Amino acid sequence: MPLATNPRTDFGKGAARRLRREGLTPAVIYGHGQAAVHVSIDSHELTLTLRKRASSIEISVDGKTQIVTPRDIQIDPVRRHVEHVDLVVVTAAEAATIEREATAASAAAEASAIAAAESAAAKAATRAARQEEAGATGDDNSAATEGADESAQ
Repeated sequence: MPLATNPRTDFGKGAARRLRREGLTPAVIYGHGQAAVHVSIDSHELTLTLRKRASSIEISVDGKTQIVTPRDIQIDPVRRHVEHVDLVVVTAAEAATIEREATAASAAAEASAIAAAESAAAKAATRAARQEEAGATGDDNSAATEGADESAQ
């Protein structure tokens, strides 16, 4: 289901603030030789869409569906709300390529996280084995420190 957009005719800080008060996010759509189109998108729907799949988004502009990808997302540093989005028009083939790259990057990050977790677990097991071994052979440092404390008195 494509995101619905409304065309914008007024620009500037005041107009953007009015849109945000109404629960809309200002956005601009450009790319593939077309003129920039200024629109507003429902903030809640946009946030949910960006959280789910930020690589490509279907939007409806004046009844025509387009596939876009976010180029720049401006987020309020305090409230963490999306303040403005730049969207670039892409073809279906480009969108598929972007999806594959995003999936590959996600899989690589997951594999890296798993490897790091396995490495940390192996280090912890080695550390526990060393502590166990030191306790079994009587190389406990606590006995040495107790002896030093008694001789100091």
